[in-house]
Amino acid sequence: MGAVTLKVNDLDAMIAYYRDGVLLDVIAESDGAAILGRHGVPVVILEHAPDLPWARPGSAGLFHTAIVFDTRAELARSLYSIARRYPGTYTGSADHLVSLAFYMTDPEGNGVELYWDRDRTTWSWTHGRVEMAVLSLDPQEFLNEHLVPDTADARDGLAKAHVGHVHLSVGDVESARAFYVNQLGFDATAELSGSALFVSAGGYHHHMAMNVWGSRGAGLRAPALGLGLVRIDVPTADALDEASERLRHYGVGLADDGRTVSFDDPWANRIELSVSG
Repeated sequence: MGAVTLKVNDLDAMIAYYRDGVLLDVIAESDGAAILGRHGVPVVILEHAPDLPWARPGSAGLFHTAIVFDTRAELARSLYSIARRYPGTYTGSADHLVSLAFYMTDPEGNGVELYWDRDRTTWSWTHGRVEMAVLSLDPQEFLNEHLVPDTADARDGLAKAHVGHVHLSVGDVESARAFYVNQLGFDATAELSGSALFVSAGGYHHHMAMNVWGSRGAGLRAPALGLGLVRIDVPTADALDEASERLRHYGVGLADDGRTVSFDDPWANRIELSVSG
């Protein structure tokens, strides 16, 4: 997964949250936009759009952007930073068996997940479905065990992090399955009683998810603050061509500039495919 673009009302406040709270670096900044990430790899792109309205309750859009860290110590560092600087944005935590996750809501209501993956050899698969759960995870115990005191307050030596998955709010799960699995080509890896679907490529637990927990029955999104663009990297030009042809076969309208292919899902969430690197 590539960087997620967010349309924001208060650009300075949002830069501060992702820089000083999540501990991303400002990779580039211009009048009206900023790119934040780690080691030159973009994670979020913030675009100033103060003329847009706030999204209506119950509408489709972003549920959360999930940022994955290579080590528990690095995850603990960002979690500690959030706890110190933006404690009111913390919303919960969970042990998902495949990962350890902590959840926040940024200052403009966009969901954020910070997580670490357990080794793939420990994941349990049955008939193509991965076992996930929502188990208790105490954030204070996690910090006590994994936070390195010498680096807790320092920005030096930040390790790599990237977008691990993107979770969307949608109107219904069956339409999400038809689009993201049958048309776009992801594999379904897990499902929650018709309320959520998890999909991936290459045997990951999930690169994307879609749920109806707060958006059941939602239709097309109206222009609003929040999600601007979801980026998906594919490994080769052939893979990009195959995905494009499959989408055209199903009548999905595409914009193709020769390097990227972009389109809307059934709720007008904008998706962009490009070749990795």
